[in-house]
Amino acid sequence: MEESVAEDVVQRLREQRIFAHVNRRVGVYNVGIRVVIPDGREAIWDNDGAAGLEAMVLRDGVLVGFVPQIPDSDDLDAEAVAAIIAAADYDAPPPPSPAASPTTAPATPAPPAAPPPASTTAPRRKWTDRLRGRS
Repeated sequence: MEESVAEDVVQRLREQRIFAHVNRRVGVYNVGIRVVIPDGREAIWDNDGAAGLEAMVLRDGVLVGFVPQIPDSDDLDAEAVAAIIAAADYDAPPPPSPAASPTTAPATPAPPAAPPPASTTAPRRKWTDRLRGRS
């Protein structure tokens, strides 16, 4: 997100009485938006420099949730981004993942490999003997 867009989004959020700040800590050219959630959490929106709008939800710097990337959000203007952030539900459960459907039958486990044949050469030294320099 460009810094001018982020500042415009923050201004629009503040007009709606949402505690928002420009988050410049993420990198030289990457700017995000930090939204303070009243229960002690914070959401950092779009700080990774990738296309699309998503958020990490943190409590005391620890990741406690996320808002997945919003489809087709890479070309939104400041007004649309502010509307999405203002309407975000940080307590909603994550969307269900698609059910895994097995396409093939589970493979039967291979029988265990036979132990290596006993060698008639000198026995292997233990690691403790190697440290002590014994033969």
